[in-house]
Amino acid sequence: MATYIHHLDEWPEFRCSLAFLEEQLGSVRHRQGRLIGRMESLGFSLRAEAVLRTLTEDVLKSSEIEGEILDKAQVRSSIARRLGMDIGALTAADRDVEGVVEMMLDATQNYGDPLTEERLFAWHASLFPTGRSGMRRITVGAWRTAASGPMQVVSGPLGRERVHYEAPGADHLGREMSAFLAWFNDGPSMDPVLKAGIAHLWFVTIHPFEDGNGRVARAIADMMLARSEKSPQRFYSMSAQIRAERKAYYQILETTQRGGLDITDWLLWFLACLDRAFDGAETILASVLRKARFWEALEGQVLNARQRKVINRLLDGFEGKLTSSKWATLANTSPDTALRDISDLLARSILTKDPGGGRNTSYSLKDSHADG
Repeated sequence: MATYIHHLDEWPEFRCSLAFLEEQLGSVRHRQGRLIGRMESLGFSLRAEAVLRTLTEDVLKSSEIEGEILDKAQVRSSIARRLGMDIGALTAADRDVEGVVEMMLDATQNYGDPLTEERLFAWHASLFPTGRSGMRRITVGAWRTAASGPMQVVSGPLGRERVHYEAPGADHLGREMSAFLAWFNDGPSMDPVLKAGIAHLWFVTIHPFEDGNGRVARAIADMMLARSEKSPQRFYSMSAQIRAERKAYYQILETTQRGGLDITDWLLWFLACLDRAFDGAETILASVLRKARFWEALEGQVLNARQRKVINRLLDGFEGKLTSSKWATLANTSPDTALRDISDLLARSILTKDPGGGRNTSYSLKDSHADG
């Protein structure tokens, strides 16, 4: 039988070498402070746009790690509505989208509130509003039970599965989670960035729910990172970076869960991943400033509501190619009206035709406007 970290006699007394972590932690904290300072120096509308993009990315990528693809427009609209942001017409969101958004916003907007069993149960219930994970009925808003069998992380085809990890048995969960929550809320003093990394590892190692443990673990880490900044405003997405490094994430997680209680290597990886997440914040900032410059360049030009809506979708990172039929769908208008809107923008050199053409002619924003 495989031995995992929670089988060790001293579990969960984690250890780490602060001497090995000190330089990287200092570098990450310095860069974190500079990023927050830059974002705070933006005007209110630009800062709000950066927060909205970051939170949208965080929700999308956290779900994507688990193989669940959410609709970007629904996520963005749900977040904007809950934060009271005016982004024009809102897209109705499905219950599963609303649930993920609700959990993530509670974790980051109310970061100073205690993390309790009931709060975790509410998060879990919001993730699975139908009481099912796919077609399978699961225990929702409560710890998993022995009836669901061993909680294993498995890969590979049926009959040739590989067990990467097996969590503590269901009969231990009350004790395990009580210890975790006591540490999270009132444990020994330490840098909250390190605490975010330990909390993520500890929670996914307990794996207390029948499903959704990864998403809840990332919300818990985001909550502690918000405490590290003493701010609910999010300007970078750890989930997006973990999604980009998913293979390395699972490798270091498995190695750590099969190893000893010295988790220095896990924390080194967590800090490095967080540092790389800041690069994503720079990309978001550049995109927000590009959008602002675009509209400044068009100041004084009269555009109808449909044109403004579709242009903003392009500036917000529209995926794929913009065709007249997609324009009609986005603007909720007829094909003829879509062509008139497009032709008007082509004549004013706001849009340009992409190379190629024919029946699948597509369009892009003119670089002179998009780049300022």
